[in-house]
Amino acid sequence: MMKSSGTYSYGNIWKVAYPILISLVMEQMIGLTDTAFLGRVGEVELGASAIAIVYYMVLFMIGFGFSIGAQIIIGRRNGEGRYRETGKVFWNGLYFVLGLSGVIILLSELFTPWMMKFMVSSAAIYDAALSYVRWRLPGMVFAFCTAMFRAFYVGTTQTKTLTLNSVVMVLSNVIFNYILIFGKCGLPALGITGAAIGSSLAELMSLVFFIIYTRTGCDRPKYGLDKPARFEKEELRSMMPVCVWTMIQHTVSIFTWLIFFLFIEHLGERSLAISNIVRGVSGLIWVVLQAFSSTCSTLVSNMIGEGHQEKVMSLVRRILKLSYGIVGVIMLVICMYPETIARIYTDIPDLITASIPAMLVMVSSYLVNVGGQVFFLAVSGTGSTRTAFKLELIALFVYMVYCAVIIGWLKMDVAICWTAEHVYAGMLLICSWIYMRSGRWKNRKV
Repeated sequence: MMKSSGTYSYGNIWKVAYPILISLVMEQMIGLTDTAFLGRVGEVELGASAIAIVYYMVLFMIGFGFSIGAQIIIGRRNGEGRYRETGKVFWNGLYFVLGLSGVIILLSELFTPWMMKFMVSSAAIYDAALSYVRWRLPGMVFAFCTAMFRAFYVGTTQTKTLTLNSVVMVLSNVIFNYILIFGKCGLPALGITGAAIGSSLAELMSLVFFIIYTRTGCDRPKYGLDKPARFEKEELRSMMPVCVWTMIQHTVSIFTWLIFFLFIEHLGERSLAISNIVRGVSGLIWVVLQAFSSTCSTLVSNMIGEGHQEKVMSLVRRILKLSYGIVGVIMLVICMYPETIARIYTDIPDLITASIPAMLVMVSSYLVNVGGQVFFLAVSGTGSTRTAFKLELIALFVYMVYCAVIIGWLKMDVAICWTAEHVYAGMLLICSWIYMRSGRWKNRKV
């Protein structure tokens, strides 16, 4: 565990951020693997995976958002030196997400076919997307549990284990996807269904790794993980004022992302395939940004727990400088070699050419997005998750109005449609910066 002594140097920040970065890069490889493999199956499968993956992410973010709230609480308890309390938060959170995953899977099985038919205009896209979702959802049980393990290790700044876990997860996904999508080792070629099954199996392997590592490599008695804690209704109730807002905020955020792709789907299968490629490339930058943003949230929470509120804005500025430096290099590489990057996701020549303008527009949005995400996660790290949700709602409202006009009404070229990212990021940056500068987050109890 890392103590700040009132401040975090660039080296301290990097020690926390680097393992998170590696883990997120590895997790991004799962989506990259699905997209890259399906991009070699056909345009329908590539386009359908865009809808299906984002739809799945909407449901996943309900549980993941809860784990982010738990991570903030764990970080505060860790900073206060109440280590066994971190374990109590973990166990009660784990029990909650297990029950939540069962409810989501049941409701999805009942309502997803109807929702997909309502949302998607192409029959081919509908069939492929529904197949992916149905076979991907069972893995949500494993994914929710893994999210709680991740929340514990990030909240206690023990982030090195995330790297090993992600390597296991990605290697499993590549192997399972290759075998199941293309029909290797004597198995039938399952296409997009194989991608879903492979990703679910990879989630299972990730969970198994966390369980083994926690039993063998973690100081379980110190953190109250030596034996399962009993479910405490009062403990869970005390977590909800923080966790419920991160649940809602993450779910609503991804839901609007789904709506963006549904707008694009009505422009045609080619536009949807282009946007899926751009989404994949965006993920390469996004994981780096999220590593630093997540680090910002965790260190802000720990720093406040240690009683150093006056140092928070200095910490945010340091993280902001590191984020722009590293993200800027990746943006430059993508702008210099856009065709080479696009080839990772598909081998269809005219699709590669068509995707480049939208890709460059997307890359430019990170000039604003870096500041927006770092300041926004700083707001969450203070424990002001209800305020963070309100700020996100403002940004998302403006974003959706812009999408409705540019895509739904004017039906602009797909590259112009991606300027919606600039609008969202700009609003988030302005709102979050104003709140952090106001100091209204100080002395907030979690």
